[in-house]
Parts: sequence; structure tokens; C-alpha cells
Amino acid sequence: MRSKTPEEQALADLVIQALNLEEAGIDDIDPEAPLFGPDSPMGLDSVDALELALAISEEYGFEMRSDDENNAKIFASLAALNTHVQANKSA
Repeated sequence: MRSKTPEEQALADLVIQALNLEEAGIDDIDPEAPLFGPDSPMGLDSVDALELALAISEEYGFEMRSDDENNAKIFASLAALNTHVQANKSA
């Protein structure tokens, strides 16, 4: 597992807080591992995705849409999600 950037660290913390993953620590989230689906060590589902999208929208000041055709790529991993957040967050 590679080290997380400071931005990925902050986003990992938001994931843990937003989804009440008390048993997980920031270091448990591999930035390259799938966040969702059968191969995900996190075991997150579509409801978790909606909750996470809402938390990201509130924290970073932009709307994440459930009908975005790129959601599978955006939520593929912490690294992918961070790339999207950094590209779209309010200044």
C-alpha cells in the first residue's frame, strides 16, 4: 500500500466519519483499493455512496450527483475520489 497524500488522508477521515466506520482507521484505507463492490475491503454499498456523496458535497462545496455517468470511476478508490474532489472543490 502506498502512502496517502495529505488530501487523501483528509478524505479518508471524512469517509470514516461520514459512514461511522469506528472500527476502521485512516491507515486501513488503501488509496488504490476499491471502495465499493465485491472486491472492496471496506464493504461499502450504494447507500454508503449516497451518504459519502452528501458529506463530500457539504465539506468541499460542490454537488455530487447520483446520476453522473462517471460515478463508477469517481468512486473506484480513495485515490480516484480524491482526484475528483480536488478538481471540483470550491476554492
